[in-house]
Amino acid sequence: MTSGEVTRFVTKVARAAIRRLPAVYADELLMPWFEQTMTLLPPATLFDAHTHIGVNDPDGFKCTAEELLDTLAPAAARAVVFPMQEPDGYAAANDHVLAAAANSGDRLVAFCRVDPRADDDPVGEVRRCLAAGARGIKLHPRAERFGLDEPVVRDLVALADEERLPILLHAGRGIPALGAHVLEYAHEFPRARFILAHCAVSDLAWIWQRIHEYPNVFFDTSWFSATDQLAVYSHIPPGQILLATDIPFGTPQLAVIGSLRCALQAGLTAVQLESVMGGQIARIVAREETPDLGPAVGDGRIRRDPLLARVEYFANGAFATAIAGGDDAEFIDLARLASLVGESAPQASLAESIRELLALALTIPMGESLTERFAHIHLLVTAAAIAATPDVPVVS
Repeated sequence: MTSGEVTRFVTKVARAAIRRLPAVYADELLMPWFEQTMTLLPPATLFDAHTHIGVNDPDGFKCTAEELLDTLAPAAARAVVFPMQEPDGYAAANDHVLAAAANSGDRLVAFCRVDPRADDDPVGEVRRCLAAGARGIKLHPRAERFGLDEPVVRDLVALADEERLPILLHAGRGIPALGAHVLEYAHEFPRARFILAHCAVSDLAWIWQRIHEYPNVFFDTSWFSATDQLAVYSHIPPGQILLATDIPFGTPQLAVIGSLRCALQAGLTAVQLESVMGGQIARIVAREETPDLGPAVGDGRIRRDPLLARVEYFANGAFATAIAGGDDAEFIDLARLASLVGESAPQASLAESIRELLALALTIPMGESLTERFAHIHLLVTAAAIAATPDVPVVS
């Protein structure tokens, strides 16, 4: 796709006013790649397993209920939603999430969030929220600084088992490993469902070897790294994988291109893809049986193209530099140079598409704050994902 075609598409989108998204996102620019990826997938409703609303999170990100719905709208997606971090407690924030879900026309499903250490009665708060319509629990060991071995966490898991509830756990950066405790709970409380967020990067190195024994443990895909996405799709049973964005940190466009391209590269079937795209999380929040969709597919389809792997390396270098607030222009230029494989090369169409994304990234000024850099970062993540999935067609 040429720069002119991208410009015409963005102009058309702007004139049609199909969304009112915060400037933090690059979704208008990513729509051609999103729409093309969707043509490769079975016709299924996207159901996002991990989104937030809130305006008091110490990291500076904010997302209102209206902004969340606007972000989901272009992909016609539904979503699980829970509060962002609330330093002053979660009762009011839970009520806000419950009200947003009730007024969303069934587009949002509310989970309640509790702080096992600070809340006076976390189990009572969960019961209160369940009575008001909540369908799951969110726990964040990093933000709230607690371990899964604390007695109140066990009480919450016992409640989840009693009610057949999902518990979504932060399992990304900034925490020690927690997988061993999760597996102990999953064995003792088999009616509870555990969702390890962010590809379970805290424990993915080993947990895949045992996860087939724990059908009530699931993995959400809200993570930027295509390498981790490929590891999940090849080593985790497909019925235990859930598409997720982490809005406001990601978007459906980024998740479809960055994650579901990896699912296609790994060779998931149409039935397995439909489950990942939303079928399984819909069953989980409805407290239904979750079908076994077969074993992990293995890494036989995870082919890495050496030339495109160079592009991915430099694109990831640009991502790491940008997210840390540095100047990533040199890494972007190295990625561009690595993509100049020639028009007759088998990688030519992918390389051209990657160059287009890199060029678009350079049109977005690098702001001081992380929120001001995220549109730029999303384009880099997409470029790296395309380089990591050499057997998946790209928009042309």
